[in-house]
Amino acid sequence: MTDRADATAEVVVRVAGAADVEEAAALFRGYLDFYEVLPEDPDLPGAFLAERIAKDESLVLLAAVPGVGTVGFAQVYRTFSSLALRTAWVLSDLYVAPEGRRTGAGRAMLREVLRRARESGASGVQLETAYDNTVAQGLYEAEGFVREEFHVYFHGFG
Repeated sequence: MTDRADATAEVVVRVAGAADVEEAAALFRGYLDFYEVLPEDPDLPGAFLAERIAKDESLVLLAAVPGVGTVGFAQVYRTFSSLALRTAWVLSDLYVAPEGRRTGAGRAMLREVLRRARESGASGVQLETAYDNTVAQGLYEAEGFVREEFHVYFHGFG
């Protein structure tokens, strides 16, 4: 697979349902490991995803690469944009396991999120990534995301 477009075409992206929670949770744990987040309870990522899927509170996508398996996970939350006076989507999580990198899986999931958001009438898709995650930043910018000039603040509760 030398051409990115060809690689992306081979990736199969699907919506995860209740039957996919274990598979999605394994990738979600990889995502948490990447960001050095260690849940107190190793079952918590699966329970968290199961609840989001059961309550239709998030859209969870899985990406599979022929001959490799399911290698990617994305999670989107629907919210509202007061400035646009419409819904907006937040791409909260996008992760590709090491064995699936450079296969087009991340790009395929990102494009699927954008397609679904556009079709839903959303005002756009927002995401955040670490300052040093230049690989992801390159992907997002190549797919039309623009870095905004807003500061993001967060107040945690432990």
